[in-house]
Amino acid sequence: MTFASTSLPRHLLRGALGFGSLIAAFALLPAVGPASLLLLPVTLLAFRGCPTCWVIGLLETISRGKLQRDCVDGQCKLTTAA
Repeated sequence: MTFASTSLPRHLLRGALGFGSLIAAFALLPAVGPASLLLLPVTLLAFRGCPTCWVIGLLETISRGKLQRDCVDGQCKLTTAA
């Protein structure tokens, strides 16, 4: 399973949406009341589950194309793509 996005700007946009809706959900709590907590599902969708999953996806998105796994005769090694 991969958490990477197709592009870095798209992944960062998902992060901004996720963190923005998370902060807004709690910041608007005194003004709007419990209705502001309806923003929490937006956070979960943007993060694809959790903030940790988003960070793992960010690392995978950044490293995509830079590392390559080669497996020969049951032994695998990680090399940099040339």
